Amino acid sequence: MGNRLTKIYTRTGDDGTTGLGDGSRVDKTSARIEAMGDIDEVNSLVGLLLTLGTGAALREQLIDVQHALFDAGGELSLPGKLLITEKYVLRLEQAIDQYNSRLPALQEFILPGGSEAAAVCHLARAVCRRAERHLVQLGRTETTNPQTSIFLNRLSDLLFVVARCLAREQGGTEIYWDKGRLL
Repeated sequence: MGNRLTKIYTRTGDDGTTGLGDGSRVDKTSARIEAMGDIDEVNSLVGLLLTLGTGAALREQLIDVQHALFDAGGELSLPGKLLITEKYVLRLEQAIDQYNSRLPALQEFILPGGSEAAAVCHLARAVCRRAERHLVQLGRTETTNPQTSIFLNRLSDLLFVVARCLAREQGGTEIYWDKGRLL
């Protein structure tokens, strides 16, 4: 691979537009760019989570997730390109089942937190849900890959289950929602 980015600033975005991978330019506030930005933010949060220490298997799983998120962003950068497939979704479902099998059944909603890593994981989950909403919004006006929305939906589920595991592994506790606590 040659040098893909030889110059970091180009000044072409100073007018409020940004370039897509196909050479077209779109407004920086378009639904496509919102979804791409959210996916980038999820990826960054997964990167932050990786700095907080995870087991080797989870680390590899999260690195795979980062690569898949880059694929999702690349797909959005190239309108009409399909990169996310059902295989991506199935891998997430397998991981969800694996991690969830270690956990007690939920009796109530839990509040985000539990440990530092779990809290970051919950934040990544919340941003992933936003990315999914923005992608669905984009799909209302432009053709998008339905597998990418499904992927983001499953990824948020995985991040929820992983947050629960991390809370336990790192000595934290889950705080259950106490409906009406302040009444």
